[in-house]
Amino acid sequence: MTESDLLLNPNELVQFLKKPPEEFTKKDLVRFIEHKGIRFLNFRYVAEDGKLKTLNFVISSLEHLDQVLTTGERVDGSSLFPYISAGSSDLYVIPRFNTAFLNPFTDVPSLDILCSFYTGDGSPLASSPENILRKAYQLFRKETGYTFKALGELEYYVNSPHDEFYSLVDQKGYHQSIPFAKFEDLRMEAMKLIAQAGGKIKYGHGEVGSFSTEDEDFEQHEIEFLAQPVEDAAEQLIIAKWIIRNLSYRYGVEVSFAPKITVGKAGSGLHIHMLLEKEGVNVMVGDEGLSSTARRMIAGILDLSDALTAFGNTIPTSYLRLVPKQEAPTTVCWGDRNRSVLVRVPLGWLGTGNMTSDANPNAVDEYEVFPPRQSIEFRAPDGSANIHNLLAGLIVATWHGLKMEDGEKAAEDLYVDIDTSDIRSKPGVEKYAHLPGSCWESAEALEKKRSFFEQDGIFPKGTIDKVISRLKSYDDKDLSERLFGKDEEIHQLVLQYIHYC
Repeated sequence: MTESDLLLNPNELVQFLKKPPEEFTKKDLVRFIEHKGIRFLNFRYVAEDGKLKTLNFVISSLEHLDQVLTTGERVDGSSLFPYISAGSSDLYVIPRFNTAFLNPFTDVPSLDILCSFYTGDGSPLASSPENILRKAYQLFRKETGYTFKALGELEYYVNSPHDEFYSLVDQKGYHQSIPFAKFEDLRMEAMKLIAQAGGKIKYGHGEVGSFSTEDEDFEQHEIEFLAQPVEDAAEQLIIAKWIIRNLSYRYGVEVSFAPKITVGKAGSGLHIHMLLEKEGVNVMVGDEGLSSTARRMIAGILDLSDALTAFGNTIPTSYLRLVPKQEAPTTVCWGDRNRSVLVRVPLGWLGTGNMTSDANPNAVDEYEVFPPRQSIEFRAPDGSANIHNLLAGLIVATWHGLKMEDGEKAAEDLYVDIDTSDIRSKPGVEKYAHLPGSCWESAEALEKKRSFFEQDGIFPKGTIDKVISRLKSYDDKDLSERLFGKDEEIHQLVLQYIHYC
C-alpha cells in the first residue's frame, strides 16, 4: 500500500497504523485503542439466519482487552443456530483483526470487529455462514488456482412522510438528483461511513423505483461495491446494511431491503457480479470476447440456478419480484447487457481506449490504459439472501461449470438476445427452464440438487435440511395465484416481511 493509498483510505485504523487491514495484528489494535481512548469493544458475527449479531465489552484493563482479543468469548450456540442442542450449546466467537473499524454511531468511542465461530474443541463451526463461505473458497482456489471476486448491488427503499414539493415521479427515480431525490444526503452519508468501515464502494445513485401514496413517499436507492475477494465482498454487504439501517433510524425514516414493497412497482434486488482472476489477471475475456472459462462459469450457474434461489430468495415476497416485465429474471438464460435475463454480461470496457481522448480533445494524452473489467451478473437474488451461503453457492456453481464437459455448449444453447418476457412465444421455448415461483418450489429444487452443495463438506447436511425446512414452512406454493387481485392480503404479506431482510 503506497503513501497515497494510505492518505486516501477512509478507514481510520489504516491511516493510523499505516498498513492495510490484512496486516493488522493484535498489538496494532491495542495501540489504536490506547491512543484513541476507545472504551468499548463490540464483537459482530453472522448467525444461521444470516443476520448480524452483537456482543458488547467495556474495556476495563489492558489484561482484559488482551484476553478478549486473544481468546474471544463464549456464546450460546443454541440461540444462534437452532439445530444446536441446548445441552452442548457453548461456542467460541474469535475476532478477526483485519475486520476492525471505528463504530460511527456510538457517543463513547467504540471499536467493532467481525468474528468467526469455533466449537468446544477449537474447530471452525461447520454450519456457520462465514465458515461455509471460507470452505467453498479455499477448496475452489486449491482446485482451480483462480481468485473468485464478487460485488453486490445493494438496493433499498426509503419510506418517509409525503412531501408535496418536488414530488417524486412514479418509477422515474433512476439517477435522479436533489431535490427530486429527497434522500441523496442519507445515501452519501451511508457511503462515507461504509467506506470508513472498510467497504470498497464503486458508486451510489437513485434507482428506478419511486412512487407516492396520499401519506407517504417511497424512494429507491442503490449502492454498488467494487469487486473484492469473495469473503470481503460478503462482509462489506453485511456491514453496509447495518450502517444504512442505523442512519435511517437517526434520520427518522424507514429503510427496507425487501424484494417487494408493493405490487406494480420496481422491486429491490441484490444483483451479484462475479469475475475470476489468475495471478491478478482477469480471465473473463478471450481473444474473441467472453472467454471459455467465463462461458463455463455461466453454464454452471444456470444449471444450479433454481437451487441457488434457496440461498438468495428466501421469503414469500421474493417471488412477487421474480415476475415478467419488471427487469427481474424468470427464465434460465443469459445474454449481453440484457436486463431481463438471469445472467447478464455487462459492458466491460473492451476496445474503448479512445473514449477519454474523445471527451477531452484538448487534454494531454497521458491516460493510463486500464485492463478490461469484465464480469458476469447474477440477477435473481434479493435483500432476503443469506449472503455468505449465496456466495458459497455461486462458488459451488462456478466450480461445477468449470468441470462440465459440455459447459461451453450448454452456455451457447441458453444464450438469448431478446427481452425474455417475450420468450414464451418463441420457437424452442421448451429448452428454457423457469426459476421457482415460491419458497416451496425453491426448497424442492435445492432438495434435488443438494449433493452439489454438500460435496466436499462445503454445506453440512444439517444446514441444507434447515434451509429446506424453513422455506417449506412458509407454505407458499401457488401463493401468487391465491393472492391474485387481493390487494389488501398482498399488502399485509409485504408488511409482514418488510424488515426480514
